[in-house]
Amino acid sequence: MKKAYSFLILFIVSLSLLSQDMLVDDLKIQGNRRIKTTFIKKISSIVPASVLDSALIEQDILRLKRLPSVSHAYYQVFPSGDNKYNVFYHIEENHTLIPSLNVYTTNDDEFAYRLGLYEFNTFGRNIIFGGFYQKDIYSSYAINFRAPYLFSNKLGLAFNRQDLTTLEPVFFDNTSSNYRYNNDSYEILGLYEFDFKNRVELGVNYFTETYDYQFGATNPAVPLTLDINKWLFKAIYEYNGLDYFYQYVTGFRSQFNFQYVNATDGSLPSFFVGWNDFFYFKRVGSRGNWANRLRFGLASNDKTPFAPFSVDNNVNIRGVGNVIDRGTGSIVLNTEYRYTLIEKDWFVFQGNAFVDAGSWRNPGGPLSNFVEGENIKVYPGVGVRFIHKKIYNAIFRIDYGYGITKNASQGFVFGIGQYF
Repeated sequence: MKKAYSFLILFIVSLSLLSQDMLVDDLKIQGNRRIKTTFIKKISSIVPASVLDSALIEQDILRLKRLPSVSHAYYQVFPSGDNKYNVFYHIEENHTLIPSLNVYTTNDDEFAYRLGLYEFNTFGRNIIFGGFYQKDIYSSYAINFRAPYLFSNKLGLAFNRQDLTTLEPVFFDNTSSNYRYNNDSYEILGLYEFDFKNRVELGVNYFTETYDYQFGATNPAVPLTLDINKWLFKAIYEYNGLDYFYQYVTGFRSQFNFQYVNATDGSLPSFFVGWNDFFYFKRVGSRGNWANRLRFGLASNDKTPFAPFSVDNNVNIRGVGNVIDRGTGSIVLNTEYRYTLIEKDWFVFQGNAFVDAGSWRNPGGPLSNFVEGENIKVYPGVGVRFIHKKIYNAIFRIDYGYGITKNASQGFVFGIGQYF
């Protein structure tokens, strides 16, 4: 009703003043407690003395609703005299200091956990800062800083520091072995927003990658240890046409990622990895939401046990298991229907039914691998979501996937946030 009222004012006034420009007298921000008013005005297109433009106002509201610190936003317009108007942006804030605790067991029944803390509205300017500590047989940690509007309403910066150690399966000769894998990295990215829907990230990552054989099969062609320094050059382009209304999402989004990796001493060949995620969301009735993600990716087709695209529970196919295979190409479709079963002032209980399906190209293999039966995985399933509407990304999900293709498995997948 509030948005409709604002539209009505703009419509009536525009009919009576066709020959005159309606001007913004002032932009007023209401409802914000932790988000700085100066920050909201900094990223807004509407400024005092500018022409009153409902399209720009709508764009500002969508931009605000995409911020981690905002759960909802709307606007109102009121005349202030002399063909000028006051524009009010009303903000409903999220709680943004978010602790996280994930507890799980690995395939060999080792107890593991990840403990983290992130602030998504540092200094009231929607700067994301935080990190995590992980104990999964080995200790790992990460520190992340991301400020999309650090320098202006278009230009920002991100920095990531990570020391991640895991026990990784490596596949070769129809068998596998396990390696202690460590990735010790420093990454810096420049963030630039061309306009409301298009943005780009460009950056560089310097990392040391170490593989140490632990147990399993061996092959003279597969090294037992590997320790090498590498440069990774990264580019991300995103088109974002999504609109949000609390837990509901509508619209289309596309994100393209490209990485070029080069060993500093030339001991290993350079390679590339590229993939594109396409997202499509549609509101169905008052309680339903149809969500889709299609990923297509290719990498340099080297015949290597360390191929970049994995088949994994937590990444692409729910119920399939943890890193059960790897490839140099990937096609994955995730589609699910989310339905709100219970909704209160701050709480939402959601159910969902999904189908995850994908196929992979074997390292060194032809593109025809994508249509070979042993590479195709199809896993339908069901799940639930427990959502807190006033805390950013406070979505606890439980999914159960059941495989219907060759050599299939089944299982539960737990996580924070929607799967995609």
